[in-house]
Amino acid sequence: MARLTREPINLDGHGDRRSEPETATAMSVSLSPSPLPQAGEGDEVTLRELHAKPAVCDDARAIAHGASASAPSPWFGALPPSLLALIAQVIAALLIMMVLVPALAFLGVDLGLVPGVFAQGGLAVAIGIRLGLASWWLPINLLFVPALAGTLSFGLSPAWFLAAFLALFLAYWSVFRSQVPLYLSSRKAWAAVAELLPVEPGFSLLDVGAGLGGMLGYLSMRRPDGRFHGMEIAPLPFALAWLRKWVGQGRYQIGWGDFWKHSLADHDIVYAYLSPVPMARLWAKACGEMAPGSRFISNTFSVPGIEPEHIVELVDFHRSRLYVYRVPTARLTGAAS
Repeated sequence: MARLTREPINLDGHGDRRSEPETATAMSVSLSPSPLPQAGEGDEVTLRELHAKPAVCDDARAIAHGASASAPSPWFGALPPSLLALIAQVIAALLIMMVLVPALAFLGVDLGLVPGVFAQGGLAVAIGIRLGLASWWLPINLLFVPALAGTLSFGLSPAWFLAAFLALFLAYWSVFRSQVPLYLSSRKAWAAVAELLPVEPGFSLLDVGAGLGGMLGYLSMRRPDGRFHGMEIAPLPFALAWLRKWVGQGRYQIGWGDFWKHSLADHDIVYAYLSPVPMARLWAKACGEMAPGSRFISNTFSVPGIEPEHIVELVDFHRSRLYVYRVPTARLTGAAS
């Protein structure tokens, strides 16, 4: 009897499996909507894991709604990261201007513009770490003021700054609230997701952060027997995705809106490439709304405290992983909201 496996499965750019044949066989068995295997020699651990999964949703719901209450966070823990980054920049600038510059002037040392802006950036990084910012905010803190000073030195028209601000606003306008930046899945991720789709036709996949719609177009061509849907909340990526679908006459649906306000019940697979912040809440929503046996796939970011059914290693630039979860038989009474 073929057994489920949790060993990483490597995929190249074309979605070809690089695992051993017996591992590929196990994957093909686990991906089919077949009933649970009968107990056999060596299957005890696998069956215990499958039967233990109904409690997983309750664990995720506790993480999403109340786990953090047991350890009170500092006052700044409730602030969005973008505001914390701004606070770090302001505090660092004030410390440079009110402490470092006067101290060096007293010693007869001129700090200079270039060392000054990089000192401010380094101090902003240190403050950002103390405020609990994620690691991807740190290079932004380091380079924000140096980049601003360098740009101003070119004497560009203010209209360019306004245009850049509007473009960034339209692309990232929900980051302040959702704490989910714009991530685009690699082509190798597209190919890996295609390998994880059900064999039977008529399935439905939802990409909850569709971005530019590239993966939806790819999957709809690879599997024209499926139904593919995507949601994107940022106006600029949605407009580009809609235009891409219209020009390419894509066989998928792309909608503008907040996926938290929509049910996942009509979909057999939900794909997400978001950030660590919403993962527990999203898993609880999937458990409460999706049918038992449905699949939840997350690119790069795992559900905290929940073991995935499979981990797919991607040989891409970021060395990404796909975390593949299956909605257990016991469902929550309500979705996370």
